Amino acid sequence: MAAATISTASIPSGRPTAGTTAEIESGAVEIPDHLARFSSTLSSHLRPTSAGVPRLSVASYSHLYHSCQGSPHGAHFVVHQHDHPVAGPHYDLRLQINETSSVSWAIMYGLPGDANSSRQSRNATETLCTQNHLVETASPETGSLLIWDTGTYSILPRPSKHAPTLDPSSPPASHQSQSASASPSPSQTAQSLLHAAFQDRKIRLRLHGAKLPDPYVINLRMTKSEDAAGRSRGLKRRATGTIRRRRGRTTRVQLQERETSSSSSSSSSSSSSSSSSSEADDNGDGHGLDNKEPQTEAIDDPSLREQQDAQVRLTNAYPGASNTIGSIHQRRWYLSLDRRACGFTEKRRRGRCSLWESPPIESPSTSEPGPSRLSFPFYVRGPQFEQSVVTGRRGEDVLRDEGVTTFIARKGWMPLMK
Repeated sequence: MAAATISTASIPSGRPTAGTTAEIESGAVEIPDHLARFSSTLSSHLRPTSAGVPRLSVASYSHLYHSCQGSPHGAHFVVHQHDHPVAGPHYDLRLQINETSSVSWAIMYGLPGDANSSRQSRNATETLCTQNHLVETASPETGSLLIWDTGTYSILPRPSKHAPTLDPSSPPASHQSQSASASPSPSQTAQSLLHAAFQDRKIRLRLHGAKLPDPYVINLRMTKSEDAAGRSRGLKRRATGTIRRRRGRTTRVQLQERETSSSSSSSSSSSSSSSSSSEADDNGDGHGLDNKEPQTEAIDDPSLREQQDAQVRLTNAYPGASNTIGSIHQRRWYLSLDRRACGFTEKRRRGRCSLWESPPIESPSTSEPGPSRLSFPFYVRGPQFEQSVVTGRRGEDVLRDEGVTTFIARKGWMPLMK
């Protein structure tokens, strides 16, 4: 993570007041203080790890949460390992898009860490926008969720294909002057830069985590055809009020007209008290951009829960989250490692393929042991091996700590190690 002053303030130790962690994460149950609840939960489930395993202290986790949550300048990311019973194990990359919410992509094999891999490009599928994503939780329906890595992100300018190539023999000052012209304005926040890059379908992203190598830069891009196909599916779902779920099952939901919700939201203050109850009843209505009345009690009826789940997917946002970036459910993006920006150099060619040489490992400037990180190449090996960067837990530990005994993992997942 980038150098920063880490708060050493004491972590709240209050015990859970209501709802399971899974219900809170999904927005089905609202609590007044997410940070107090989850910092307390994580503190009570710390696991020892072997030497050299990257870790983020709960105090640093608390500082990261507090500095980003509710801030228009917040630029928080998290990579979750999600062992889902139907979709199987995958890794969710989540980026903060406004004061309270994050956009999410599901990446099958996790973030790439080998510059010479034969499979550089990976599918990254848009999933639900979330309200609070600094969580570790589990349930029989959703499986286990742990924090694989977390920190802050920055949006880098994309090099133009028309820009002149840099001369390796030129002095470094000239390189800096050329790159400075493409650097963003200081007045632009990471959230606004992400919004612009998201609309342009090309995101160049640097992740400042506790586990990932530094620097670590990836490219997220989406083709015009994938964009058109995703928008078409989204419009069709909204027009018919149906969404396909879980091996061919189709759920139909009745959506309230957007005009009705708009007129009710613009009513006078004298009728606001009477209209607030109706807004709470249709949580997740219309456009999914302003779900400001999250449900306060969990739904026990399976049919109602399934209907609400379908409404959430139509708006592509959990209750309480604001889809201000225009994310569309299940649009496909492509994610790849930006090898040059990560410090790799192209040395020679083997046939048609380039051979990339890893950046040199710098020796620590002081005798004090610094935070350990992954080094290139690295491989994401899956739920049986990967540990939380905060608690050191594996997926089975999270399931056990949350009292989940009926979870059945999907078999057949293999890590990508070539």
